[in-house]
Amino acid sequence: MSATHTIARQILPFDEARLDRLLDEAGIDILMVTSKHNVQYLLGGYRFFFFDYMDAVAESRYLPVLIYQKRRPENSAYFGAALETFEKELGKFWPPTVQTTTWSSTDAVRLAVEHIKKIGGSSLTVGVEKSFLPLDGGELLHDNLSGCRIAEASFMLDRLRLIKSPAELNLLREASERVVQSMAAVFAHSAPGMTKNDLVERLRREEVKRGLKFEYCLITAGRDLNRAPSEQKLQAGDIISLDSAGNYHGYIGDLCRMGVLGEPDAELVDLLGLIDHIQAEARKPIRPGARGGDIFAVANEMIYKSPLKPELEFLAHGMGLVSHEGPRLTSIGPVPYDGYDEDRPLESGMVISIETALKHPTRGYIKLEDTVAVTASGCEGFGDQFRGWNRAGTQARR
Repeated sequence: MSATHTIARQILPFDEARLDRLLDEAGIDILMVTSKHNVQYLLGGYRFFFFDYMDAVAESRYLPVLIYQKRRPENSAYFGAALETFEKELGKFWPPTVQTTTWSSTDAVRLAVEHIKKIGGSSLTVGVEKSFLPLDGGELLHDNLSGCRIAEASFMLDRLRLIKSPAELNLLREASERVVQSMAAVFAHSAPGMTKNDLVERLRREEVKRGLKFEYCLITAGRDLNRAPSEQKLQAGDIISLDSAGNYHGYIGDLCRMGVLGEPDAELVDLLGLIDHIQAEARKPIRPGARGGDIFAVANEMIYKSPLKPELEFLAHGMGLVSHEGPRLTSIGPVPYDGYDEDRPLESGMVISIETALKHPTRGYIKLEDTVAVTASGCEGFGDQFRGWNRAGTQARR
């Protein structure tokens, strides 16, 4: 074993044995990763700040490429943008081969092709992320690796990220707690006459102030079920839902909390209480070894028995670097994918978003969304604060 090989094995920031096993199962010899989230995962948290928000540059786009050969980490390579030379000087990259010279997608893929030919020869299977490989790069890959089979690797990479490390769990916990703290601050400063746009802008500032990257906010006010930010003005007595994702070092905190401009009446207390009860019951099956689909079984039974059944919606999905990543718990959710984990056991380290919404015909949109991690003894909620009716305008009235 070479010295380079030994060093590479010591510093790999992911589970090498798990990756090699998944590559075996998928029949893939060489992995070519081009999505920013999977590049970040395999590089141990690195994400190039310059293109964190946008990918477009000049006449092309930023395309990071990481190459990993099964059981041969010493043959790994990273091809990045020219401006990543400064990051290279700081020692940010573990692969033995690193080139930071690209200004286009074809630049990056051309370097990847040369490296794959150098380390693998022909008649190999190269796994790619088809949804994250632009057409010009895909055509170049196809034309220049004619002796190789090109296979889809996205699902395999999703399985690699399935079990979160303690460090990843801490990032998701921080993301969730900072999002709900930001929401509480927005509720406190809300007042009649403000617009939904005003609240979303305030939430953006509150999340950024807490070290998050604001991704989006779905918002409702009053009886209106439209969740887009708009110039709709708040009125006294309105209920408000804030459903937002804040990104913390790449990991997503995605939660929903409710507020009211005034005091909630008995009906509102009961309605949010029903949603809270469904959320709490849906957590009970969450433990290692439990069937993934049992989360839906419990919640759906409660919804079926409710007189509000036509207006209630429930969903549970994986959460991490990507929303709706594994575990994939249903095949009939609003985001289409196969419920691969519906009949498989939950494992410690999985993270699940659980959400129950009520589209009430006279009271408006009422929802809770929580982030729950599977632990060795059961489960733990991240950002579990502010789950009742938050009295909006407490700071605005001072």
